[in-house]
Amino acid sequence: MTANWLTRLAPAHAPPPPGWWPPAPGWWIVAALALLAPAAAAWWRRDPHRSSRRAALKELKRIREEESDPRSSARAIESVLRRYAMAVFGGERVARLTGKAWLEFVAAEGGTLAGAGRSMLAAAFGAGAADERERWLAGADAFVRHAPVKRRR
Repeated sequence: MTANWLTRLAPAHAPPPPGWWPPAPGWWIVAALALLAPAAAAWWRRDPHRSSRRAALKELKRIREEESDPRSSARAIESVLRRYAMAVFGGERVARLTGKAWLEFVAAEGGTLAGAGRSMLAAAFGAGAADERERWLAGADAFVRHAPVKRRR
């Protein structure tokens, strides 16, 4: 071996550095998610049924925090339940329901007002009844949280 043949070899060189364009597929996915996430969040936040639920829960919280007599509490809770049901299920299905039919509807759609519902209606619209305010609120809260959203046609 002679040192002469080593001088004839080409000099060592590294490949050129990678360019910034086009990005790798992972960056395309990140960019798509960054563009779609705010739109999805805005759609989720502005869903009318979700905003009705939030408003009803806020109203129930306000009723729970204020000190009032059983009659006004029962009227306020029943009013929140009725407005929420009309917003979610539609007036044609809910507006004509009263008394036992109304309580059966609330129970069928997720509420837990079974025995307390009668006392709530009696306190709100009739003779005075026992103060079961916490049971009324718990049942109303369950109805608002667990009522299946059925889109109106």
